[in-house]
Amino acid sequence: MVDVTSQIDSVQRKLGKRVIEAGEAVTATVSQVYDTGLDDLWDACTNPERIPRWFLPVSGDLRVGGKYQLEGNAGGTIERCDPPKSFAATWEYGGDVSWIELRLSPEADGRTRFELDHTAVPNEHWNQFGPGAVGIGWDMMLNGLALHLESGEAADPEAAMAWMTSEEGVRFMTLSNEAWYEADVANGTDAATARTRADATLAAYTAPPES
Repeated sequence: MVDVTSQIDSVQRKLGKRVIEAGEAVTATVSQVYDTGLDDLWDACTNPERIPRWFLPVSGDLRVGGKYQLEGNAGGTIERCDPPKSFAATWEYGGDVSWIELRLSPEADGRTRFELDHTAVPNEHWNQFGPGAVGIGWDMMLNGLALHLESGEAADPEAAMAWMTSEEGVRFMTLSNEAWYEADVANGTDAATARTRADATLAAYTAPPES
């Protein structure tokens, strides 16, 4: 069972601007503290047998320089790895290339902080939908990880899809989308533009499936 409000409130979200080789980019950062040790969280995030229990099946060569592919989603190249603290990789989907970096750090109380950056050069899709387009997806990923770490069990893909269309799932996406709207405004986007983008994002996520 997902405590929607608690999970949404457990995540820190922020946007930042940076200049990279590909141009002026925006970085969306999500962060959550989990009630587990550093080594266990690293294993959950990098073990190809464990990743599908909370995220998606992954294939490829999970080492520096190796290629990975998430089933039905992004793939890319692992560019850097510093176990059990961090890794960085390209995030390639639909012909676009962006970059992810995961950082894990121990907290004083024995828990571990998960922090992920997703950096992209804004394109037409970004201009239309804003940060919620990727942000809601990362929020759902963080929720899946929380459920896995709490129960140790694997997620049921069919149940997960059914949950997304449930009242609870729609509420989760709505609250996530609102949080990313606020992050968009805090990053300098005018409120009217940010609201238009957020509304478009939520409509896309909650549209009924095509028959």
